[in-house]
Amino acid sequence: MTDAIKSKKATSKAQAYLTADEAANYLRVSAKTLERWRVEGSGPQFFKAGPGLRSRVLYKQSDLQKWVEGFAYSSTSEYS
Repeated sequence: MTDAIKSKKATSKAQAYLTADEAANYLRVSAKTLERWRVEGSGPQFFKAGPGLRSRVLYKQSDLQKWVEGFAYSSTSEYS
């Protein structure tokens, strides 16, 4: 396997996790909204990268997509 292929695979794996700011941008909401959803437990699944309260929050892009798709509706009468 060439170094370029190895590098591309490593990059795609690294991009599978987004920071809180990147995740907020992906969802088109503010970072504060995403933080509030974490506190309330109403947002997408997240990971803490390391022990402790101050460790970095990460999101899998696939989890964000699944979470958003859980809010799919065909009509405005379906939700309230």
